[in-house]
Amino acid sequence: MKNFKKIFIYFLFFYFIFNIEGKAKVVPESFADLAEKLMPSVVNISTTQTVRTSSNQFPFQFPPGSPFEEMFKEFQRPTERKASSLGSGFIIEENGIVITNNHVIANADDILIKVDTKEYKAKVVGADPYMDIAVLKMETTDKFKPVKFGDSDKARVGDWVVAIGNPFGLGGTVTSGIISARNRDINLTRYDDFIQTDASINQGNSGGPLFNLKGEVVGINTAIIAPGQAGSIGIGFAIPANAASNVVDQLINFGETRRGWLGVRIQEVTKEIAEAVKLKKPEGALVASVGEKSPADKAGVKAGDIILEFDGKKIDIMRTLPKVVASTKVGKDVQLKIWRNKKLITKKLTLGRLESSQEFKEKNPKVKKTKEIEIESLKITVRDLDQEDISSRKLNKDTKGVVIMEISNISPLKGLLNVNDIIIEAQKSPITKSSDLKNIVNEIKKRGDKNLLLSVINKNNQRRYLGVKLN
Repeated sequence: MKNFKKIFIYFLFFYFIFNIEGKAKVVPESFADLAEKLMPSVVNISTTQTVRTSSNQFPFQFPPGSPFEEMFKEFQRPTERKASSLGSGFIIEENGIVITNNHVIANADDILIKVDTKEYKAKVVGADPYMDIAVLKMETTDKFKPVKFGDSDKARVGDWVVAIGNPFGLGGTVTSGIISARNRDINLTRYDDFIQTDASINQGNSGGPLFNLKGEVVGINTAIIAPGQAGSIGIGFAIPANAASNVVDQLINFGETRRGWLGVRIQEVTKEIAEAVKLKKPEGALVASVGEKSPADKAGVKAGDIILEFDGKKIDIMRTLPKVVASTKVGKDVQLKIWRNKKLITKKLTLGRLESSQEFKEKNPKVKKTKEIEIESLKITVRDLDQEDISSRKLNKDTKGVVIMEISNISPLKGLLNVNDIIIEAQKSPITKSSDLKNIVNEIKKRGDKNLLLSVINKNNQRRYLGVKLN
């Protein structure tokens, strides 16, 4: 009987030891097999852009804000230089679709993608500055080895992750670490919800993948905290795969994002506010104001309401609401649960599209208000001045001209004029519409002239003349 008890005790001991070891996530013996498998799918990205500046021809400089600074601006000599930047990316389709950060390729004249030892030119399929994501397509018929997005919602604090990228131009660099935290908001993008990792990430890793041990992309490496530009100190941030893949799909299918729009300005529900409105605890998003004719306005949402639930999703803190709204399909009928006058009420509405809202257009001058025309010789895009411009900028009601919407990095106006400046004359002839400017510039080019005289109104509503040397 005693021997039986001893055997039974030994059996239990070894059962628990093996059972615990079987379930525990031990440190991997090596990441070599994983790295070898994933390396062909990670790319190095290099970009070049032309940076135009203006140099002062005088041996003195006017103090900032001086009226002479603006007066003598036309005498400044434009100069240009080539700037380059490096980043990382990863292939998600065998035909050469690559994902990276928007800030890696923003304003680039040329994009080169290096896969192993081969280089390919690439074009931008679509980009989203709000979440800092860009989709590129390599200009080739070659086939590549893609990787897949994983379910980032299943990634837990403490899970092992591997980063592969191009830090400081050192391509094919592999680092490992763990997920240090989830849902980080570092005020970098409109929809911050970063995965924090201690896997070493440095300058040049931007846009590269953060893999789990299954070889799935759980994040896009985007930012680091580097005091004094000291390099990696073990605090890096990646865009979660679930949020990123939704944006990537939209950019591939439409070339742009299509985000849900509610039409409210919100603020945090503090402990004091919760107590004042008899809410059990601080939660939800407090509506500070409601946009006129917005989906929320049409549904009867009011300032002072606290949104506790959106489309079945609990709004625990304020910053949860913009993320769930943006990820919801445009045109979907949704239900809100709202705390108003110390009781819970329900509102139903049809979700609008953020990019079509007046709120978005006011914050994004590139959104077309009227038809835009590209002036090829000047490498700028302009549109006709309208009554809304005249009213908002408090211009003379008889003002005519065109508004600069975009200035290319290779434009002769780069560094001399700015977006939203108004061109009112060219060669002393009034500009009443975009086609006037285009015709005048084309006529000058046809004659072989190299100089163009413009009269412009800047952001301070000051008028000045500017002599431009055409390329």
